[in-house]
Amino acid sequence: MNSATIGVDIGTSSTKGVLVDRDGVILAQATREHRVDRPSADRVEMDPEIWWSEFVAIARELQAAIPDVTPVAVGVSGMGPCVALLDDDGRAVRPAILYGVDTRASEQIERLTAELGADAIVESGGSALTSQAAGPKIAWIREHEPEAYERASGLAMPASFLGRRLTGNLVLDHHSASQCWPLYDIDRAQWRDDWWDHIAPGITRPELVSPASSIGAVTAEAAAETGLPEGIPVACGTIDAWTEAVSAGATRANDLVLMYGTTMFLIATTDHRPSAPGMWTTRGVADGSFSLAGGMATSGAITGWIRELVDGDFATLTQLAAESGVGAQGVLMLPYFAGERTPIQDPDARGVLVGMTLETSVGDLYRAALEAVAFGVRHNIEVMRDSGASVDRVVAVGGGTSGGVWTQIVSDVTGLPQVLPSVTVGASYGAAFLAAGLLGVPDIDLWNPPADIVQPDPQRHARYDALYRLYRDLYPATRDIAHELARTER
Repeated sequence: MNSATIGVDIGTSSTKGVLVDRDGVILAQATREHRVDRPSADRVEMDPEIWWSEFVAIARELQAAIPDVTPVAVGVSGMGPCVALLDDDGRAVRPAILYGVDTRASEQIERLTAELGADAIVESGGSALTSQAAGPKIAWIREHEPEAYERASGLAMPASFLGRRLTGNLVLDHHSASQCWPLYDIDRAQWRDDWWDHIAPGITRPELVSPASSIGAVTAEAAAETGLPEGIPVACGTIDAWTEAVSAGATRANDLVLMYGTTMFLIATTDHRPSAPGMWTTRGVADGSFSLAGGMATSGAITGWIRELVDGDFATLTQLAAESGVGAQGVLMLPYFAGERTPIQDPDARGVLVGMTLETSVGDLYRAALEAVAFGVRHNIEVMRDSGASVDRVVAVGGGTSGGVWTQIVSDVTGLPQVLPSVTVGASYGAAFLAAGLLGVPDIDLWNPPADIVQPDPQRHARYDALYRLYRDLYPATRDIAHELARTER
């Protein structure tokens, strides 16, 4: 019998699935596009039933694509931390509130910080309360939609919601739970009972398990809907960025994964609990590990903005950026076009361009954008290292790794080599690997070996050192002006 595992990831703009054989070869892929709901400027929601309907469609499409292959395990992954409150039947009582892009709970964040104590929250959970935290969003539902809250008995995120539909069991992995600030005690790896009862009374605490654990078997009902064989195991999974780190083999202590996308996301894995102001401390994917994460509000979004401005294409712009050379002919950019997340946590920061002349070309502007993101990556890495997190190995994933120019600039700016894996499908591939792990499949290095290593150039690195110092000076020099402009804009 030919066998394979299925991995499905629920993302912000689409759901993706893969069918992978025992050697890590992708046999089939499927995607379903979707949109989130934005009821107001500060709210971003999604109906969890979409997650299940898309899972069903993808599971059936993957099986139909290779009919002589039998799925033997399933893995799931999803965006997060999200808040989906479920009733006793596993149905959502209201649309799920998404992760840090939903900022509705600002009042709850402020109040809970005052009630529980800012220092106590960081000591217990590893991070301050921000729009990324799940706890204040639960409090928002309880206060603003009491009728929905009264019907709720369980808490889920996209991966655990799919797990509940597939197996009938509602559990949550330790990493996802560690982003439910302030409901989880990061050192004890358990729910913080007193704060849970204060914030989420009446909601049952999900059982906590490892992301790589089996949470049960596909039920007869789920098998009838999805076409999956009844009784095959389901891996718990976790939040998508961390599942993508799994897919790239970047979950060992002292690994750092860089995710080049519309935004830039960074995850450093450690064997001890790090703490850095303005960054996110969580449990890691591997048992006993921790992670320190950072996220830039824009990266590929800026290159897309420039492309639209000049009606160009990425290949041409990338070539022009390469020709511009180190320093973009004297143009320096701050990449805070949508505010900034880590490490400055300043939503009113703004993009800045300095050094423009009448000779400045489109290639110089594009190069400045690539360099700005690279400087931001270096800033995040320095904060991580200052917190005690070691960075010995960097793995790069995402669409921005293609073409070679951007990854080379990041290595030249940071002075760090970057490993480029062979398979760059992302979190769905990591979910399939976690599923395969339930059957004793070899480690990810055999599934997804390195395809290339980007080495920094010592001479360019030395030149970037001087430019980086200017970059770091530019934000404090322009911060007050940017804040005033932001207030004017509002």
